[in-house]
Amino acid sequence: MLKLENLIFDERKIEYCTKRIAYQIFESNINSKEIFLVGIADNGCVFAKKVEKILNDISQIQIKTLKLEIDKKKPGNEISLDFEVEKLENKSIVIIDDVLNTGLVLAHALKYLLIVHIKQIKIAVLVNREHNKFPIKADFKGISLSTSVNETIKVNLVGKQKGIYLV
Repeated sequence: MLKLENLIFDERKIEYCTKRIAYQIFESNINSKEIFLVGIADNGCVFAKKVEKILNDISQIQIKTLKLEIDKKKPGNEISLDFEVEKLENKSIVIIDDVLNTGLVLAHALKYLLIVHIKQIKIAVLVNREHNKFPIKADFKGISLSTSVNETIKVNLVGKQKGIYLV
């Protein structure tokens, strides 16, 4: 059970950040006809669906949310997407995850998607931990946290204890 005293962001603040990120994605894709949101399973997908809902409310851009399965402990292992990568040719993509830690997972996600020519790829995260070990940056972020490497960020987007926690 997560302790309330470790709560960094509550559900209301997450909703605010999600809305702000959705507007930033819209503004950076204002001339696009469609955007593909690629959520990193599992929390990245939940977050991507929330962003998709807001984008559908504020724009006429066609939004497609995809799920990218990747082993976060060994991201070099098998990666799968619930969509044919070849169909992303010349498309605008936003890779979405809950937390950007070292950048390793997102680097492997980028490598996987870049087997075809992409119009543009942006990265959106709810929490940017600023512990990058790889040249990956978040284009859209809810909050940046300077935490110690021993601390863990837990994001709950479903259930009763929605929030961002430091554990």
